[in-house]
Amino acid sequence: MELTLMTSEGFAKVKAELDELKGNGRREAARAIAEAREKGDLSENAEYHAAKDAQGMLEFKINELEKKLANVKLIDDSQIDTSKVGILSRVTIRNKKTGKDVIYKLVSEAESDIKSGKISVNSPIGQGLLGKNVGEIASVATPNGTIEFEVIRISI
Repeated sequence: MELTLMTSEGFAKVKAELDELKGNGRREAARAIAEAREKGDLSENAEYHAAKDAQGMLEFKINELEKKLANVKLIDDSQIDTSKVGILSRVTIRNKKTGKDVIYKLVSEAESDIKSGKISVNSPIGQGLLGKNVGEIASVATPNGTIEFEVIRISI
């Protein structure tokens, strides 16, 4: 099993999602199946089959979240080395071509959320930045060619 590094904040978020799916999600799926079942012949009941498919997807998602939480190693800010880019680093990078600065926090795959500036250490940018020091250049391959980023600042 692969170990998942997570902050206590990220762990709590995934645990809350899991609890919601196990409680309300399962109740809603059972209700939808029961409603569809009341509509007659199950062999030709598209609503029933859709509800069963939705239940299967729900159970798959619950299983995936349980696997994530079963193999978690919690990390905290006191364990972060700010001399180089690593997991939980907040990194200010400058696009060498455009001169634009962006700040990202490198997190586990389970916690990534681009809207809040959290990118996975497994993403192309995350992989390019890992291990870099301030002043170093990270080259990241994208579908539109290679982009170079300069590491401007590393913090917690």
